[in-house]
Amino acid sequence: MSVSELRTVDMAQMLTYAYELGDMINHSVCAADYLYWKQIVDNDAEIQSCVRKLASKKELFEETQRFGHFHPNYHEAKDKVAEVELELEGFEAVRRFKLAEKELDDILHEMSELIAYSVSQKIKVPSNDPNPKGGCGSGGSCGCG
Repeated sequence: MSVSELRTVDMAQMLTYAYELGDMINHSVCAADYLYWKQIVDNDAEIQSCVRKLASKKELFEETQRFGHFHPNYHEAKDKVAEVELELEGFEAVRRFKLAEKELDDILHEMSELIAYSVSQKIKVPSNDPNPKGGCGSGGSCGCG
């Protein structure tokens, strides 16, 4: 068997394992919880109205960001976004959805790290964490600083 054929077999087997892992995650309690709360949020007219309001406030704020603090409505637009975000956080379904989403994201990130680090400790694993530990926003040290 040539090296090329061996790589093809290995890749096919890896893809099979990846799909199996994906199926296991999709059938987990964590994924079910996430999908349940997503459906509740998506089907709640009051929440969706607030989501649309937030999108429009964010759009206005993005327009002011082109000029930054110098735009006359910058701070007002920023405050209105924060106000609507707080309004959304007032819904229990939104809070639960965000918790379920974070839990699922954490599991997916842990799986990514486990796979990457089984190959090499130097592989960088991206994260959705806005305040990553370990430097360079990649979940690992990059030698910066």
